[in-house]
Amino acid sequence: QMQLVESGGGLVQAGDSLRLSCAASGGSFSSYTMGWFRQAPGKEREFVAANSWSGGSTYYADSVKGRFTISRDNAKNTVYLQMNSLKPEDTAVYSCAAKSQYTSGNVYLKTSYSYWGQGTQVTVSS
Repeated sequence: QMQLVESGGGLVQAGDSLRLSCAASGGSFSSYTMGWFRQAPGKEREFVAANSWSGGSTYYADSVKGRFTISRDNAKNTVYLQMNSLKPEDTAVYSCAAKSQYTSGNVYLKTSYSYWGQGTQVTVSS
């Protein structure tokens, strides 16, 4: 059973940057594809970014491409989301999720992920 704990959220102004972290425990981190999702009030949870278990592939939502960067440190069992040029529409609860390399499913779909963190709030003021 993998546990995921996010940190790094906060209140920032438009144009600022934030780095989110997600620390994993209880599983073989290097064998999991890690994803970030977000959910704004009144909206569905949506895909933001993912980093394959091998670290060789990254995936981004069109809305964050060029502004956000996902990375992982397998030695620290941690995945990061560097968010630059933040916009008010980026305001949401950001959650990390883990998908085993042994399970099928599209990395863009939240249903493909087995483990989820509690989330961290990111608020971007205009």
